[in-house]
Amino acid sequence: MLSVLSNRTYRHLFAAQVLSLLGTGLTTVALGLLAYELAGADAGLVLGIAFTVKMLAYVGLSPIAGALAGMLPRRALLVSLDLLRAAMVLFLPFVTEIWQIYLLVFLFQSFSAAFTPTFQATIPDVLADEKAYTEALSLSRLAYDLEALLSPLLAGLLLTVLSFHWLFVGNAIGFLISAALVVSVALPAFGRVEERSFAARVTRGAWIYLRTPRLRGLLALSAAVSAAGAMVIVNTVVIVRDGFGGSNADVALFFAAYGAGSILVALILPRLLARLEPRPVMVTGGLILPAALMMAGATGGYGPTLALWAVLGAGASLVQTPAGILLRRSSHAQDRPALFAAQFALSHACWLFAYPAAGWLGARLGLENTFAILAVIAAIGTSVALLVWPRHDPEEIEHEHAEMEHTHGPGDDDHHAAGLVWSQTGTGRHRHHPLRHTHRFVIDDHHPLWPR
Repeated sequence: MLSVLSNRTYRHLFAAQVLSLLGTGLTTVALGLLAYELAGADAGLVLGIAFTVKMLAYVGLSPIAGALAGMLPRRALLVSLDLLRAAMVLFLPFVTEIWQIYLLVFLFQSFSAAFTPTFQATIPDVLADEKAYTEALSLSRLAYDLEALLSPLLAGLLLTVLSFHWLFVGNAIGFLISAALVVSVALPAFGRVEERSFAARVTRGAWIYLRTPRLRGLLALSAAVSAAGAMVIVNTVVIVRDGFGGSNADVALFFAAYGAGSILVALILPRLLARLEPRPVMVTGGLILPAALMMAGATGGYGPTLALWAVLGAGASLVQTPAGILLRRSSHAQDRPALFAAQFALSHACWLFAYPAAGWLGARLGLENTFAILAVIAAIGTSVALLVWPRHDPEEIEHEHAEMEHTHGPGDDDHHAAGLVWSQTGTGRHRHHPLRHTHRFVIDDHHPLWPR
């Protein structure tokens, strides 16, 4: 897996990602302490609203950011967003009112909603080989899981000698170093962008996403992951402290078990995906999630539940880690920012519903019923994926085109060079003759519908 780090550009980008994740983890800890300083016993309510604001920014603004990303220089955009995030974090130590937390969280997460999909869409262009890209996806998953384990530990060590306000400063420094790492490498330019209205740019990613069967399957599996993950994130503290009479250390152990399951899968996935297509791997993860939830709700013991938390982490990683492969296979380079932004928005929309559902159901109906309900939701998500994502899912598909005439710049689609007659007006108006051929099929202007 580490062989992919021999690519200098990717190595610098991965280091920037790690610093960004580590700094964000420190800020999450510091934000909780800041909320307690300002709100006391109502800190949980403040943080709940803050994280809801975060999800709203992700869902609402990432498609807009994806539309803008294709129009701006990639490196300059990433660096600017890192600098803006650093600036927002540096304001947090000076907050004196709760509403200021909400405002700064919204601004910070708005910049993250632009940065993360743009960054993710850059990696497939840096690593053209799918094997190397698969290794990069596993390495990225590993970074996310290790950050979840190490950030609280590092924050605890720093808080023994520093005020929590300095954690915000540490995050800002991380973003500045991340920006420097991005500046230090040359990034591939985006492909030529079509002249479209801004509204068409905003919706293009979702248009491609929802018309591609494998991506509809990914969305259904994302719903399954959010149902299981929300149970873990929202209710672990209740299960451990109230159900098992455990301590805060036990709560940390359960989260560590979930992360360990995910890390184990991230380590083995490159070899697994070298032998199998993403669909059976991801569907297996989807099947694991409802089964593990039902078993956790039925067993009720400390040890078995701890083990099932690791199983849930493994199932979620089986679904989430290969997602980038599907997005890469389903788009042209110039459409990747919009498509990755659509995945970012749609997957976080699932979490936006799952978080409050897990909390409300747990409080109103009890944990046993909540396990069962979320297991049913996860099972429905996986079942939908099996229905909408065909078992036979080749990249190259034979298909035919009726005669049509439309406008866009010449030379952007070599697949159709033999079947196009270009006008002499220079406007890009051209006509397709009827044509039947085979090539890597993605949804685009020439292919607005998936072949039956």
